[in-house]
Amino acid sequence: MIKITLPDGSVKEFEKNSTPMDVARSISEGLARNVISASFNDQKVETTTPLTTDGNLILYTWNDDQGKQAFWHSTSHIMAQAIEELYPGVQLTIGPSIENGFYYDLEVGEHVISEKDFPKIEAKMMEIARGKHDFKMRAASKAEALEFYKKQNNPFKVELIENLEDGTITFCDHDTFTDLCRGGHIPNTGIVKAIKLLSVAGAYWRGDENKPQLTRIYGISFPKQKELKEYLELLEEAKKRDHRKLGKELDLFTFSSKVGQGLPLWLPKGAALRARLEEFLRKAQQKAGYEQVVTPHIGQKELYVTSGHYAKYGEDSFQPIHTPKQDEEFLLKPMNCPHHCEIYNSKPWSYKDLPKRFAEFGTVYRYEQSGELHGLTRVRGFTQDDAHIFCTPDQLDEEFKNVIDLVLYVFGSLGFENFTAQVSLRDPQKPEKYIGSDENWQKAEEAILNAAKEKNLDYVVETGEAAFYGPKLDFMVKDALGRSWQLGTIQVDYNLPERFDLNYKGSDDKLHRPVMIHRAPFGSIERFVAILLEHTAGNFPLWLMPEQAIILSISEKYEKYAEKVLNLLENNEIRALADNRNETIGKKIRDAEVNKIPYMIIVGEQEEKDNTISVRKHGEGDLGNISIEDFTNLINSEISRTLKKFEN
Repeated sequence: MIKITLPDGSVKEFEKNSTPMDVARSISEGLARNVISASFNDQKVETTTPLTTDGNLILYTWNDDQGKQAFWHSTSHIMAQAIEELYPGVQLTIGPSIENGFYYDLEVGEHVISEKDFPKIEAKMMEIARGKHDFKMRAASKAEALEFYKKQNNPFKVELIENLEDGTITFCDHDTFTDLCRGGHIPNTGIVKAIKLLSVAGAYWRGDENKPQLTRIYGISFPKQKELKEYLELLEEAKKRDHRKLGKELDLFTFSSKVGQGLPLWLPKGAALRARLEEFLRKAQQKAGYEQVVTPHIGQKELYVTSGHYAKYGEDSFQPIHTPKQDEEFLLKPMNCPHHCEIYNSKPWSYKDLPKRFAEFGTVYRYEQSGELHGLTRVRGFTQDDAHIFCTPDQLDEEFKNVIDLVLYVFGSLGFENFTAQVSLRDPQKPEKYIGSDENWQKAEEAILNAAKEKNLDYVVETGEAAFYGPKLDFMVKDALGRSWQLGTIQVDYNLPERFDLNYKGSDDKLHRPVMIHRAPFGSIERFVAILLEHTAGNFPLWLMPEQAIILSISEKYEKYAEKVLNLLENNEIRALADNRNETIGKKIRDAEVNKIPYMIIVGEQEEKDNTISVRKHGEGDLGNISIEDFTNLINSEISRTLKKFEN
């Protein structure tokens, strides 16, 4: 007999070689019908995997993220089989699940696969799915696996196998199809009831531009047709909200091939939007005791060698910049933190001076492959709302909680109220990924966990997701379409203070090492604006809008009154403009709606006579006639309510 521990802590005994499905059936027939995947002692297993030792078992259904990942990975196998049958000679590489769906990378040879082929491939996939073929795992020796793929003349699978240890290699079989696979599948193909292929793109083998380019096909699948329909409707809404489309329509930013890929150019309206975001955070930071600093866009290579960034990210940095002096080597700045360490190091500090909080809107540069660039969400040059806090160990807990408060204020003021926190810890099985002592890591991880508990955050723990120099608290925000984004991060770092030999004089008159907190509520301004655009569909909070109101004159006779209203609004710091075009009022209103201007002020004979304005609100319609003073109060009170609601 073996003892199986379930997530609720209960322990049940089963005969050796019982399967996760047997365990599910012992709990209820309903669970047995719905369970599609499992993990045993933190390892993915099939529902049919024999369990031979005591251990912890988690059963997953479609409602669990892990269940969806198994479902989508299994569907990638179905797609690979369908394509092999439809396009003989295609070579398979890898086919993982992703956040929403799956993809498979293929060497298609003489074939060309485009979106017009999707209906044919989908039909073949559904034919295979309806066969209800079981997914079965089997072990293979390294020699057997190599022989199998050498016979198929598949160099991609051969390369993968050559990097695997003998005794760890497994295949997955279903129907007539076999694929190299670690596991993590649903019981059989019949569970897949709805399939949609979404796009086709080029992708380099193993992400290396110097290796062969493959064809990548993306898709998604569901256990019910209704869920696919709902997802496709969501995709259509996402297309309407695409920040690249909205950014162009609202004149916020652009790109130029002459300037370079991944280097955004902010247009006047976008630059003003950025400036307001920065001013908003600058005021909040000033109130919280931060001091603004400015650092250069480049630094000597040695600076990033000292920090450890060059060893970890050197390949993702732009090539060194050489000056006329042969012995000088600079890099475009990949991180702000080494510069801030040197600011701290510029003078001696006492424990009475701490904490020191240095904040900067610092532009950094990372080399991203061209195929990975995407609007503002993946760029090569971006501005971080970076800050670094240098404090004593005794101050760490309070400082960390204060940063949490600041992040929550930023999120709330911008309409992001649905989020979870993720505590990212190191992977103890891979110590080579991290720098610093075990003792420092333990102290840092405990500080983050304690702060998350004390602030009553809804949080999850993810092992292996820490930064190389320290653990972190990431905020995973859900947007209006239910998509999850990582926004805002706080990190505790005992390591950079050691690498830069930072210190302060304690009350005992001896030198001590400060603790460093890295934090960025926005993350990067570029990515934050992109996510905010898609979350709000361009309907930013009123305080952030490029134009808060537009004055629409019924005819040219009332242009002077429109100018008078405009001046009064501007005197009250309300951003407005006047539309005096020779167009009908209906056309002017439609254009203002398209441009997402929050308030439309209509002026004509009656308004001029009564010294009032007629007000319409975007998306809501007519609000009636009011005085200019009342309208000013309306705008200011709406802004005040939004910002004060989330202040501590």
